[in-house]
Amino acid sequence: MFKLSPSDFAYMYQDCKLCYCLKIKHKVKHPSMPMPGVFSTMNSIMQGDIVGKDLRDISPDLPVGKVVKQEGFVKSKMIDGTSVYIGGKYDLLVELPDGSYMIVDLKISKPSDEKSDMYKSQLWSYKYALENPESGEPVNISKLALLIFYPESVVFENGVAKLAFPPQWIEVEYNHNEFLEFMKEVDTLLAGPLPAENENCQWCKYRHTGELLTHSTSENVAETSPF
Repeated sequence: MFKLSPSDFAYMYQDCKLCYCLKIKHKVKHPSMPMPGVFSTMNSIMQGDIVGKDLRDISPDLPVGKVVKQEGFVKSKMIDGTSVYIGGKYDLLVELPDGSYMIVDLKISKPSDEKSDMYKSQLWSYKYALENPESGEPVNISKLALLIFYPESVVFENGVAKLAFPPQWIEVEYNHNEFLEFMKEVDTLLAGPLPAENENCQWCKYRHTGELLTHSTSENVAETSPF
């Protein structure tokens, strides 16, 4: 049984299948970098006290919907025909006027037409987990969306830099069959031997460079040592 984190799909899974398998199967995680921590803090600040408010309180251009929960954890039951399940944390759960719910994922990123395709697997996974929970009542998710923020300008006032982050709204269509096929693809990858690394993976290059330099330095020390 393998827990799949939806947040890994957009980058790690696409960037290097070896790194992905090392993390999921062998718990070998990438070292932390400073920037993601900053983004995480910014993301939390932006969500702030939004629970209980309407999305239009963020921007009048957003659809009607009341935020009922933020940063909620999900854990799905085992996905049929696989040895995997979904476990992770979504950003916002929004109640819609018809009584159904919408998952909204906040991104601090440059908006582009490719974002919907890039993050669809992540949003699909949250939907599946909420509608097929390991325990508790299922939640009917009728819509999925990205709320993207990207700094557009800055104003310096009284020693404070105030960044303008105009929101952009992108709805993501759900395809159940495509989601299940993707889950089977991931399951097959994890069930097999470790895959080859991506030659463009920066983490693999970092690992190899470190090994090369370490061994090279050790050999040089041994050759020059008088003992």
